[in-house]
Amino acid sequence: MHLKRRTMLGGMAAAAAFLSAPVALGQSRPRVVVIGGGSGGATAARYIARDSDGAIDVTLVEPTRSYYTCYFSNLYLGGFWELADLGHSYGTLAARHGINVVHDWAVAVDRDAKTVALAGGGVLPYDRLVLSPGIDFVEDSVPGWSIAAQNRMPHAYKAGSQTELLKAQVDNMRAGGTFAMVAPPNPYRCPPGPYERISMVAHILKERNPTAKILIIDPKETYSKQSLFEDGWGRHYPGMIERIGPEFGADNISVNPDAMEVDIDGTIEQVDVCNVIPAQKAGRIAELAGLTADSGWAPVVPANMKSRMDDNVYVLGDASAQGDMPKSGFSANSQAKVAANSIRHELTDSRLFPARYSNTCWSLIGTDDGVKVGANYEPTEEKIASVEGFISQVGEDAELRRQTYEESIGWYNGIIADMFT
Repeated sequence: MHLKRRTMLGGMAAAAAFLSAPVALGQSRPRVVVIGGGSGGATAARYIARDSDGAIDVTLVEPTRSYYTCYFSNLYLGGFWELADLGHSYGTLAARHGINVVHDWAVAVDRDAKTVALAGGGVLPYDRLVLSPGIDFVEDSVPGWSIAAQNRMPHAYKAGSQTELLKAQVDNMRAGGTFAMVAPPNPYRCPPGPYERISMVAHILKERNPTAKILIIDPKETYSKQSLFEDGWGRHYPGMIERIGPEFGADNISVNPDAMEVDIDGTIEQVDVCNVIPAQKAGRIAELAGLTADSGWAPVVPANMKSRMDDNVYVLGDASAQGDMPKSGFSANSQAKVAANSIRHELTDSRLFPARYSNTCWSLIGTDDGVKVGANYEPTEEKIASVEGFISQVGEDAELRRQTYEESIGWYNGIIADMFT
């Protein structure tokens, strides 16, 4: 029996778009603009607004009216959750905390003028800017694949319609067909995510299409929780999953979406569904703001998540280059609280607490078979450094694995409340 998450948030309507003119003389409250309404941005906006008791004017810029979590979207692919379980509204942030929620795209940042330009023509002035734009994809990182081909070979690494599309493709695979995943190179969002996805696709195929095959084409030599996943695949899905690593040509691949072909070092594989997860970089607005390094990610100061390129800008979550923390929803939420405290301290002279960071990533391998990995972190001059970690072990009993899965559901409910209520 599967423990399903109870939807915690009502269907409150999102706040109407708020367009701001440049600051007028005599502005009484400092202004914080947050770009990106995910685990980093929504958490930062809520904590700044709530804990400053109205002393700071907070604007959250997010183009979508419902936020779908990428974490736990694999459970939707596996048939454990519904798509609606992943979707959440911004209405409470506006109604309860007085946050100006702007549903628009941020298209430019003028760091000298300290303004953000919106696609709809609005301009938002700020005293502090928080960027939490998530990821974008590196063009041509998988030859033959582009955003134009995402409906034929979906990435589903930004949750919502892409996740729904990939599930439909898996559900409608021909009997005995082949599901292929092109896994991403490091670093990328949610290190165990592609392999939990394989587990969930295998789970649904075992039920509905048991002669189907799964092919993982992986440019990495190793990956997160590898021994746990491979043990679980052997127990739950024997003979269904094959992984091709770089030693067998997975670092030299291309795809042909029209023909549904994958070329692995000169060997052509005909596939029925192909999930291409490209190489990744910081969300586009971080690059447009001039805050990314050659790596494509935005370097930050470990003690507070400030951009190393601008003392008035903070960069959170997946977009940041901060050190040892994985790119995850838990990490972004943890970083957001540190940044919010730093911003309140600077703008209202409130108490500054030492930075502490933590992360846990849960994965579901099969029914009630949950595993996890995590660590605590501390800032150094150079990076956010891991100081102690933990990971599930091969051979754990079924009851512990069930409890680990239930723990993950509790965490999901908790982070959603922390972000949106």
